[in-house]
Amino acid sequence: MSDALEMDALWEDFHRVVNMTSAELAAWLRVSEAGETTEPLPDRAGPETGQRVLAILQKRRTDLTEDDLRVMEEVVDAVTEKADLENEPVAEDTDRRHRLMTLGHDPLKG
Repeated sequence: MSDALEMDALWEDFHRVVNMTSAELAAWLRVSEAGETTEPLPDRAGPETGQRVLAILQKRRTDLTEDDLRVMEEVVDAVTEKADLENEPVAEDTDRRHRLMTLGHDPLKG
């Protein structure tokens, strides 16, 4: 990030598109990875990007690394591309909703 204004804008965009709390995301990542007879360790549940989003949600802005900023940009771009932020919540395709939830965005959440 080149300056504080860009970082502020990214922070705001990230927290606008990531509308799940860290507790909600952690629970979703565990549920989404659970099988009929097994459940992953909480700190290993879900895809890497979901784990990274969870870690970022638990940080203060001043503690972000360059890698965190890259992940935040990727998540903002992915959610903006895949979600209709202006017209949500609407009835959602379940697979699409679950992919977005892995990034911390629940399209049905008000």
